[in-house]
Amino acid sequence: MGKRIFGAIGAFAMAWALLAAPVAQAVEMTRESYKEAVEPICKTNTQANERILKGVRRDVKEGKLKLAGSKFAKAATALHKTLLQLKAVEKPPADTARLEKWLSYVNLEVTLFQKTAKKLKEENKAGAQAMVIRLTHNANQANNQVLAFEFHYCRFEPSKFT
Repeated sequence: MGKRIFGAIGAFAMAWALLAAPVAQAVEMTRESYKEAVEPICKTNTQANERILKGVRRDVKEGKLKLAGSKFAKAATALHKTLLQLKAVEKPPADTARLEKWLSYVNLEVTLFQKTAKKLKEENKAGAQAMVIRLTHNANQANNQVLAFEFHYCRFEPSKFT
């Protein structure tokens, strides 16, 4: 009887190992599965920015710098929340370094949005324009870092809003 129990346990363990092996392999993150995981996050942020930053160019042209600054501050907060969500997504092992670099650019993007907001609230239009130039440059660097992923929504395009 003891041999049957150990035999049954052994057979169960072997069957479990065989069933678990494909699951473990399926869980490994690929570029495509990473893209599928992050694009909805970025889409939500893009839509939020379209809503938040609507009319910000006009506000600046009309001298409503404090209003524009408030919009940039809200966009910075939204992007920071997005960054936290992006950081939580498992990265493909082969692209971890590349994605960490990309996320560092996203983090800098948050900071630049905050600095732009501050300059606008101080009614420093020239300073805000300098920040927008840095934002655009940083976005280009971020996008170049992840060209291989062929992102749509995770491409940063501050020129759409500024």
